[in-house]
Amino acid sequence: MESAWLLALLPLAAFLLLVLGGRRLPGGGWYLAVGAIGAAFLLWWPVMGDLLARGPGAFSFSWLALPPLQATGFAFPGFELRFGLVVDPLAALMLGIVTLVALLVQIYSLGYMRGDRRFGWYFAAHSLFAAAMLALVLADNYLLLYFAWELVGLCSYLLIGFWYERRSAAEAAKKAFITTRVGDVGLLIGILLLWRATGTFEISAIGHAAESGTLDPGLLTLGALLVFAGAIGKSAQFPLHVWLPDAMEGPTPVSALIHAATMVAAGVYLVARSFTLFVHAPGALAVVTAVGLFTALLAGTLALVNNDIKRVLAYSTVSQLGFMMLALGSLGLTAAMFHLYTHAFAKALLFLAAGSVIHGLGTQDIWRMGGLLRRMPLTGVTFTIGALALAGFPLLSGFFSKDEILKVVAEHQNPAVLALTALGALVSALYMGRVTWVVFFGRPRDHELHPHESPFVMTVPLLILATLTVVAGYVALDPVGQSLGLHGGFGEFLYHEHPEPFSLNGGLVVLSLALAAAGLGGTWLAYVQGGISPSSVAARFGVLYRWAAAKYYVDELYQAIIDRVVLVLAGGVAWFDRHVVNDAGVDGTGRATVWAGFVLKFQQTGKFYNYAIAMIVGIVVLSVLAGALKGP
Repeated sequence: MESAWLLALLPLAAFLLLVLGGRRLPGGGWYLAVGAIGAAFLLWWPVMGDLLARGPGAFSFSWLALPPLQATGFAFPGFELRFGLVVDPLAALMLGIVTLVALLVQIYSLGYMRGDRRFGWYFAAHSLFAAAMLALVLADNYLLLYFAWELVGLCSYLLIGFWYERRSAAEAAKKAFITTRVGDVGLLIGILLLWRATGTFEISAIGHAAESGTLDPGLLTLGALLVFAGAIGKSAQFPLHVWLPDAMEGPTPVSALIHAATMVAAGVYLVARSFTLFVHAPGALAVVTAVGLFTALLAGTLALVNNDIKRVLAYSTVSQLGFMMLALGSLGLTAAMFHLYTHAFAKALLFLAAGSVIHGLGTQDIWRMGGLLRRMPLTGVTFTIGALALAGFPLLSGFFSKDEILKVVAEHQNPAVLALTALGALVSALYMGRVTWVVFFGRPRDHELHPHESPFVMTVPLLILATLTVVAGYVALDPVGQSLGLHGGFGEFLYHEHPEPFSLNGGLVVLSLALAAAGLGGTWLAYVQGGISPSSVAARFGVLYRWAAAKYYVDELYQAIIDRVVLVLAGGVAWFDRHVVNDAGVDGTGRATVWAGFVLKFQQTGKFYNYAIAMIVGIVVLSVLAGALKGP
């Protein structure tokens, strides 16, 4: 475990080598990137084995130490800043997900990005992205985490705007960067607030302070909510969800990495890593619950009305992240991370399969597709597996994790929250059924398109991810976990206060199966059999459908605020800076100095007759004044 830092160092080294010498390397040096992340994945296994054998560990070193100082009227107690890494079940789970998904995405990219003129730079940025996320996961303190957090944001900007020649890609990159910065400011303020109250940046120490009750409850809640603001931005939760759908302007493999293992997973990981803080902060978990539930429902309805295959999956990610936040807000750390784990494989599979479709057809419009299962059987089967898993189809990975979320919500929330969660699960089945049936079943809609299966280097990652999507959920079962070397199932490995053995609630299982059947069956009737008219359903919802199609006008609202508030205030600040600070404050001081010098030069000429005249004039003036004051 002491060598876990190598997992982040290897892709970082690959990035540096590719940036410095990538143009002189054959093939742009892609093999350095793939080899580095492959080696990191292989190194994860001994780290995991060491964790299971020895238990969690934390390793740190002193980065900055200031000794105590004593002076008259001043005393500085001294300060030490330590950087280090933590390897526990939460970190180990994320390390495995990031390295495996990044490896498969990079292999897939060899086919998808072939021929791109910035082929080497793509893999360089990809390596930096993986290194930043791995460093974020390993960080044992908020300051180091924040450094990696910002580096993740930078990498997302570089990769979303990879094809910056397209204005839409450049604008999407800026939108993602600026929107997430809003949350990041809150995170930074929260980190500094907690440091000021505890004197440390260490996550575990701050958690212990919260648990022991030494922190003021109001300050604790404020700190937790500011930390959550960062998670809202990175994980695209309402109201900062608007950047993620536009991020689809980047290459599809980048979308797979962002949605499955890096950018958006960072927010959920941050709340999970800070879970003790949230548990003991009054009202914080209620806010997490409300934001997660609202986001899950909002994004689910947006996925239902979108016609771009990648944007449907993007809104699906926002919705599923909302379920994870809902589980965390319901004291379900295990359920949230279990769903993140199963969702990572399913969503990476869906995006890479969608990329295969785009690669074969050259379009992202689902209404130009249809019947692709016959022409692209491997892509069609793997996409269907991923879609069924997210819809909660029985015995696939998503069935197990979504059932766990329903269970923790039923145990810790009121019936209204459970009902809304069930509605969100139904919507998930509806939008996954819609995109699957429209794209891969029925008849071809555009005969000018000539679909073809993707090359071997792209289909192998699909097969691996499809296999993982089928079997990943069984890790929840004790016998399966024990056969893999764990002490039990997933809940025996990763939990908050005590192990959570997997169990099924009969009523919730029936509810989950009914929701999946209703969503998948209803969309089958609508888009394959023709028994239900989608246009009639849309007309029945009327205004709600039009609002959803317009993304509830959130983007327009933000643009109006920017145009009428932000830019107006910025204009006022600019005027004040230009005329008051620059012209009056800076230039005015200079002009006053020049004028004073001009006047004073007549007083200091160095010539005797000038001084004699001045003295005579002074004597005359003083005599006149004296006579006037004396009077007659």
